[in-house]
Amino acid sequence: IPRTLAMTLYGDLDVSVIDELPKGRKPIVTRHLYEGQRLRMFGFMREEIQKGRQVYVVYPLIKESEKLDLLHLEAGIEQLRYQFPLPNYQISIVHGQMKNADKNFEMQKFVEGKSQIMVATTVIEVGVNVPNASIMIIENAERFGLSQLHQLRGRVGRGAEQSFCILMSGNKLSKEGKVRLETMVKTNNGFEISEIDLQLRGPGD
Repeated sequence: IPRTLAMTLYGDLDVSVIDELPKGRKPIVTRHLYEGQRLRMFGFMREEIQKGRQVYVVYPLIKESEKLDLLHLEAGIEQLRYQFPLPNYQISIVHGQMKNADKNFEMQKFVEGKSQIMVATTVIEVGVNVPNASIMIIENAERFGLSQLHQLRGRVGRGAEQSFCILMSGNKLSKEGKVRLETMVKTNNGFEISEIDLQLRGPGD
């Protein structure tokens, strides 16, 4: 993150560099799609699920506009249920406003492969390890920072299979939003990403 990067430049900090993937892992392929390409995204999800893989779909849930975001999440779930109906497909749902026991139950279902699709907010940013999950779809990707996007993308690509990250966005993007999405498509290198993040955000206080 920019703060850490700035500290390595100006602070008296020991630095260790990890610049390669663990053995047997492939770099994640990242694509940026617009709302009009959503059907293409659904088709790709189906193909991967038919191969026995699993998919994350992540929505932003940001405090200021929680009601609006939750509506968006719920509308997204309805659309997914229509595209991926029971009993052929199971969908797990996890967000921060659920009770812990419910969250754990839904997570476990996905970990055990009983559900193919995990719809979540950024609560899954860290600590979830499902090597069989091969697609990370980030909705409203323009609303996430680079650190978050990079962190979320790291939830896939944990097995030997090729993994993909799909950044979905509206057609209207701010200049910074565009740079962030282009950066993610262009590189998997966390060092490059944090340099661009530092340029965009500054080092923090």
